[in-house]
Amino acid sequence: MKIPSSIWTLLIGILLTLVSLWYGQNHGLLPTVASDEAVLVDGLFNAMMTVSTGIFLLVEGILIYSAFKYRRRPGDDGDALPVHGNIPLEILWTAIPAIIVIGISIYSFDVYNSMGGFDPHAGHNAPTMPQAMKMPGAAIAATLNDTPLNTGSNFSQEKSDEAMQDPATAAVRNADQIPQKPNAPGVGSVAPNIGASPEKQGKPPSLVVNVTGLQYAWIFTYPETGVTSGELHVPIGREVEISMTANDVIHAFWVPEFRLKQDAIPGRQTEIRFTPSKIGDYALICAELCGPYHGAMRAQVVVESQEAFDKWMQEQQTASAEDLKQAVAVNPQTTSPSEFLSHYTNEMGIDPEVLHQIHQ
Repeated sequence: MKIPSSIWTLLIGILLTLVSLWYGQNHGLLPTVASDEAVLVDGLFNAMMTVSTGIFLLVEGILIYSAFKYRRRPGDDGDALPVHGNIPLEILWTAIPAIIVIGISIYSFDVYNSMGGFDPHAGHNAPTMPQAMKMPGAAIAATLNDTPLNTGSNFSQEKSDEAMQDPATAAVRNADQIPQKPNAPGVGSVAPNIGASPEKQGKPPSLVVNVTGLQYAWIFTYPETGVTSGELHVPIGREVEISMTANDVIHAFWVPEFRLKQDAIPGRQTEIRFTPSKIGDYALICAELCGPYHGAMRAQVVVESQEAFDKWMQEQQTASAEDLKQAVAVNPQTTSPSEFLSHYTNEMGIDPEVLHQIHQ
């Protein structure tokens, strides 16, 4: 019994669809999902992977089938049939990719908007940098010195005038660099930002962290408390705004588990918002070639419970208190020498009473 070609076509189409859908959702190419935004990005990536798998299998299947079906037969020395084109087929294979590209474009714009990419408050309220950066020793920064100054008025200059300099990170910035501010959306010339999602537009984030990138480290400052750290600690389930700049060359803030990447640019302020959704330790990687030790420019991102975050913040504030500036270590308890040494003397077999007499 000969099966009609239409049935074969239908069966192959169903098989391709099932395989594409399965692989598109089970490819295992992405790391752990650790933020609310990662779910949106994964949905787009999975859709693209589904379509790509189907197209790949279809095209490769046709190529392999044609290579065997229309191969040169033994003893056949004749010419092939002259074919001058197939207009309906050309229209078909032009229209289908166009529809796919348009569909993915619409979907990607929707994802970008849901992540806050079209937040009107993300960049329009930022003031213009009054003077160019002067950063010796960096080619990418040197080009900024040649940029014409913008002397025109700015409608948000009042906010810039009210901005407070962040003392915790001023020490790692060049003297001419405009400071980040803890109570305004941005400073300097602002690059495209990932702001608040549509349902959160106009609302302040739960936590703001100022980030400075420099060769080859990240400096994190919490402006509400003045804490500075080499690790980024954030509480789970709370929206975090990262306001970043660079001290020398272009760096890139990239946490694969968050599915977010944003450039840190000298003389410019960039912002990104995200909501952590999974407790754990994640690697912050610089994704922009920034020098010979670029591969070593990493930092730790710690997503923890609110209680653990508050405890860590309290410890950092205690360690950075003014009266501890010259301290080598902090002793959380006030004990006598005998009490402090009792644990060690017991292990050594020394009578505590003898030790007490010695200290007297």
